[in-house]
Amino acid sequence: MSVSVETLEKLERKITLTLPVKIIQSEVQSRLKRLARTVKMDGFRPGKVPMNVVAQRYGYSVHYEVMNAKVGEAFSSAANEARLRVAGQPRITEKEGAPEGELSFDAFFEVYPEVKLSDLTGVPLERLSSDVSEAAIDKTMNILRKQRRTFAQRAQDAAAHPGDRATVDFEGKIDGEPFDGGKAQDFQFVLGDGQMLKEFEAATTGMKVGENKTFQLAFPEDYQGKDVAGKTADFIVTLKKLEAAHLPEVDAALAKSLGIADASVDGLRADIRKNLEREVKFRLLSHNKQAALDALVTRAELDLPNASVKAELERLIESARADLKQRGVKDADKAPIPEDMFRAQAERRVRLGLVVAELVRSNALHARPEQIKAHIDELSASYEKPTEVVRWYYADNKRMAEVEAIVIENNVTEHVFSRANITAKAVDFDELMGQN
Repeated sequence: MSVSVETLEKLERKITLTLPVKIIQSEVQSRLKRLARTVKMDGFRPGKVPMNVVAQRYGYSVHYEVMNAKVGEAFSSAANEARLRVAGQPRITEKEGAPEGELSFDAFFEVYPEVKLSDLTGVPLERLSSDVSEAAIDKTMNILRKQRRTFAQRAQDAAAHPGDRATVDFEGKIDGEPFDGGKAQDFQFVLGDGQMLKEFEAATTGMKVGENKTFQLAFPEDYQGKDVAGKTADFIVTLKKLEAAHLPEVDAALAKSLGIADASVDGLRADIRKNLEREVKFRLLSHNKQAALDALVTRAELDLPNASVKAELERLIESARADLKQRGVKDADKAPIPEDMFRAQAERRVRLGLVVAELVRSNALHARPEQIKAHIDELSASYEKPTEVVRWYYADNKRMAEVEAIVIENNVTEHVFSRANITAKAVDFDELMGQN
């Protein structure tokens, strides 16, 4: 076998492969002989089928398999010999006019690019920080109380207000016609919880049991029900039952119901603080990581392999179809999804992956076993049985690979921040948590 490598455009390469015909023929004959020993055909005993009959029946498919295997081996060997890092699968075509007794092929492919990392010294970066305040603990305490609230029927003449649980019948029509999901009986919702659209809650507020009311409701343009999104419906609602909410007191009983070992309010508040601090840490890390990766990727120079971008596009489109299927969309696996929807995201992912890989390689930022263990321990700490969660991670290579990737990104983040010109920025707890 002889090999020649030709550089085309940017990352595109071509390797010309030449294989002796006798190698192909020899392997084909060898495989047909093995096949003849086991193949079953009508009119012949097993192992007694003549070679010419086996070759007639299976020769083409065996020849095809051998050609693919031998050309693939030749390509891998040539790429390794030339020390090429191949991106994606090669496109291989047979050439005409090869010397007698030889087969010649052209393999077109891309290689991974050289990544030029810029000096990150002095790069301006904001490092976010946030504290868990007593007010944040109080707010979380109220959420926990709300999750354990009970309801008791209100007086017949009481008016509905936020916090009450209403039982209603309702019917909506658009242009005089009913629509799917627009009618229900004995439907329960809590005013102020955001389960219903604002116009619906506003119409129900102030009503008394036995009353009915008509009102208009404009569905948002991005409403999940596509048939009614952006349209206005006429509704009639009847209030059938009204219940007042009762929140449990903040006391030892509440602490005990939430699994606090010493069943004390102080222990409950300490547990809430610990959990909030853990969540704050992860959110801050996520924000700071994004800033570091943005700074890194925007200052790197590289060409993107089209094969890698295409593979990433296919993954994103497949994920989008899986999401549509989960939402109950008919024939989601055949849904036409244009590549342009995800091209920018795919290109960024490929760029980021290549840049991070080069930074990790050149600065020895690989995930160390003790780092992986520490991260898993931290993730498991919030569960009731941490040791079982730890075992769950270690039992699956895919989960371990995901943890390793996170640890590597954390190492990259700290590396970038260690060289940057950092400005500290304190963020309000509610802002960090995305709460109003």
